[in-house]
Amino acid sequence: MDESLRHIKPNPILKANVLSRVLFWWCNPVFKKGYKAPLEESDLYNVCPSDASEYLGNRLESEWIKQLKLEEKGKRPSLLRALFNTFGVHYILVGFMVLLEETTKVIQPLLLGGLIRYFTPNAPISKFEAWMYALGVSLCAIVLAVAHHPYFFWVQRIGMRMRIACCSLMYRKCLRLSNKAMGETTVGQIVNLMSNDVNRFDQAVIFLHFLWVGPLQALAVLIILWHEIGPSVLAGFFVLLLLIPVQGFMGKLFSKLRRKTAIHTDERVKVMNEIISGMRVIKMYCWEKPFGDLVEKIRRLEIKRVHSTRTAQASIVAPFFSSSKLAIFCTFIALVTTGEAVTAYRIFVTIGLFQALQTSTTLFIPLAIQQIAEVRVVISRVE
Repeated sequence: MDESLRHIKPNPILKANVLSRVLFWWCNPVFKKGYKAPLEESDLYNVCPSDASEYLGNRLESEWIKQLKLEEKGKRPSLLRALFNTFGVHYILVGFMVLLEETTKVIQPLLLGGLIRYFTPNAPISKFEAWMYALGVSLCAIVLAVAHHPYFFWVQRIGMRMRIACCSLMYRKCLRLSNKAMGETTVGQIVNLMSNDVNRFDQAVIFLHFLWVGPLQALAVLIILWHEIGPSVLAGFFVLLLLIPVQGFMGKLFSKLRRKTAIHTDERVKVMNEIISGMRVIKMYCWEKPFGDLVEKIRRLEIKRVHSTRTAQASIVAPFFSSSKLAIFCTFIALVTTGEAVTAYRIFVTIGLFQALQTSTTLFIPLAIQQIAEVRVVISRVE
């Protein structure tokens, strides 16, 4: 692109205050324009300097050079360490936002339970306390709404920066490859790395924080429910613990499937690039049918691997829809068996706390394990 034709329109997030960033108020101008008329290229904002390819590439390159120097000491350079040194601090700080959100999810059922106790006959709850409980429930809802979207925005932005930085380094590496190196590296592999593999960073960063937030949340829920309903809570947690070995096995399976799928994708992109480059020769000799069969054969193998991956993914996500209900059911069966009273307060608090655990323990943690397995394959291929 000719830099002289580039329009100058600074991104409004650069001048947005904290409240505007939290509420995404800085997006309103472009939304208003898009509502009135279709957006054109001149309506789009410039990329933030912190998101520019050159800036991110230089940062990651400096860390990668430090990793290459470790070879002199007999250590293997690691792209993962380079990425952590470049983006790790910012990513860790964003993690406290998801900790606030998940903590609020645990507190809200307790406040709701206190409000329900006020309506129970002969409850020792004053009207003022009931108002405070109601106020607490409302504040928790506001905190959840305010903390949820900024977290996902910032972690996905960090994932985008990691992807852009890796693409920048790979592009610089391609410009320095010798003819001998170009013969050893296929064009299909390079295209697949830059267009497909690095996209795993965008997804992985979303769920990684739940690997430490989820266990802390589960421990807090276990302590609270032990205090409220006693040992009966162990029946429900036993159901959740049964999923841990399954998740570990699925993580290893995803790693193998991702590696096999990438091989077929590299081969398909390589063949397609060669076909496009030699299209005149193929048309001249009427080789369309043999080459079409070749592409179809490679694509069929790739689809087979992708189908296996999606089947495994469905099996790991399926417990999200049933595990919390089964855990609640087992908990109340154990509660009734022990002869404890089943009150409205206990029911609402137990259901609320188990539902707070549902997303993090049965969906996000399995997805984090899956993404870790895929990112490990991507990092080894990019290295």
